[in-house]
Amino acid sequence: MRREHLSAFIFPSTDPHQSEYVADHWKGREWISGFNGSAGTAVVTLTSAALWTDSRYFIAAEEQLRGTEFQLMKLKIEGTPTIAEWIGRECGPGAEIGVDGMVNSANSVKELIGDLRKQGGITVRTNLDPLKLIWQDRPAIPKNQVEIYPLQYAGEAAHDKIARIRQGLREKHADGMLMSALDDIAWTLNLRGSDVHCNPVFVSYLLISTKDVTLYINKVKLQSEVLAYLKNEGVGVAPYEDVKKGLKDYFEYNILLDPDEVNYTLYKSVTREIVEEESPVKRMKTVKNETEIAGFRSAMLKDGIAMVKFLKNLELRIGYLEKEPLTEIGVDEMLTAFRAEQPLFRGISFDTIAGYQAHGAIVHYEATPETDMPLKPEGLLLLDSGGQYLDGTTDITRTIALGPLTEEQKRVYTLVLKGHIQIELCKFPSGSSGTQIDILARKDMWREGLNYLHGTGHGVGTYLNVHEGPHQFRMEWKPAPLVAGMTITDEPGIYLADKFGVRIENTLLITPYKETEFGKFLQFESLTLCPIDKAPIMKDMLLKEEIDWLDAYHQRVFDVLSPHLSEDEKKWLSDACAPL
Repeated sequence: MRREHLSAFIFPSTDPHQSEYVADHWKGREWISGFNGSAGTAVVTLTSAALWTDSRYFIAAEEQLRGTEFQLMKLKIEGTPTIAEWIGRECGPGAEIGVDGMVNSANSVKELIGDLRKQGGITVRTNLDPLKLIWQDRPAIPKNQVEIYPLQYAGEAAHDKIARIRQGLREKHADGMLMSALDDIAWTLNLRGSDVHCNPVFVSYLLISTKDVTLYINKVKLQSEVLAYLKNEGVGVAPYEDVKKGLKDYFEYNILLDPDEVNYTLYKSVTREIVEEESPVKRMKTVKNETEIAGFRSAMLKDGIAMVKFLKNLELRIGYLEKEPLTEIGVDEMLTAFRAEQPLFRGISFDTIAGYQAHGAIVHYEATPETDMPLKPEGLLLLDSGGQYLDGTTDITRTIALGPLTEEQKRVYTLVLKGHIQIELCKFPSGSSGTQIDILARKDMWREGLNYLHGTGHGVGTYLNVHEGPHQFRMEWKPAPLVAGMTITDEPGIYLADKFGVRIENTLLITPYKETEFGKFLQFESLTLCPIDKAPIMKDMLLKEEIDWLDAYHQRVFDVLSPHLSEDEKKWLSDACAPL
């Protein structure tokens, strides 16, 4: 930094594609700071260091940063300075700071430039990646093989998707686009990969014009079958590192670039007129076709069978925990083994969160050999997990009573359950925002002075990323409309530090409800099939409509899953699904 005359350097969590989860090659923020959460930004100055992250990681970040120079900055907490404000204080007017333009989005860099200008004319340099020099054993960019995603699961051919994308571009008055998001590229081309842990994507760019489509990728990843398939779908192939050249050679009048998706370096390399719009692919991908919906139902059936087998075996183990200890890692291994028995299972959809008692209060806790806690026949286990199946992706959270509970635990559990059910019961006009619905999950908590700072729900991909947008349930304003055919999770929670945490999550499908003189109305259908633990419920806190929903849900879970279970498992499920 001294040699380059830089007063600070910013390390984001992203890769050149603005991915939430990244290949090891781009985990520079984790390498420089030691914090391994999926979201965070590290800043290093010549005399200090700080890391910003959100409420999901406050407890984990405090532990991982202890003993380092990094000061934890808690996002959305009153008094926390922005990155620009902190740099302004630490570095002073006229300083120059660095970011790698290849791993920061165009919008984030433009916003940073504006914010730092207000801090006394601090300037931003974007053409340096110090990790190339200082990260001696940096992992290589993955070269894993790409595979064709069968049409029987995708439901729409790649050339038809490309035709729809071109139509979407015409509606935005754009001649072409650079697609950068890895899950968008995988969905568009009906291809899948394994470059990112738990996310079946592959490192690449896709450049679409009125006549041509070019996939920029390391060609060693493409076997002859995939090359022939791409050619048949009208897609050419060029080296991954040639994408900047491809943008300079782009011949159309204009090009659509999503400034939240395309990195700053590529954005600045474009010589044609830029249409700054959200990628049309994001919303196309979130509305599932009939084949994808059928795949979700199939994947959820398999996942539900695995969950029932796990929960039954967990219950059997609870009485013997002193003789046969079971730890949080053991819970993860047991559940993953049951999932692996199911047809079309391809792996987990994210690292399992199995948090017992106080660990359940760490929103994105992941047990390690150092933190692995043995279960006891008391208290609560928060278990958030999911599977990748060839026909769909699952995401489910259950909070499980392992024995006697405190009144506080029961009350908190019931408040979370009420919030979950109120989302499930919601009927709403088509095109509503998830922000308008989010309050239903929180209103009873707020009356008790309780809250949670993460979103209430996110979209889920079709054998793709477990987090899919732009639609969400969230307190902050997210204008993306909710329409029929979308998947979205329903996962309110309450977390009491050093005590316990509760979260209950189903994956939902948005379906038509009714049409009146006021327009089309929608509703939610639970795709997830798994009992919700009744032991912690304070029944007198539930409304009649909430009890009725829970009983009806449990009846459906039993009806759908029981034909696929043994007699012992069927008996266990019958008890678990008995009316409240």
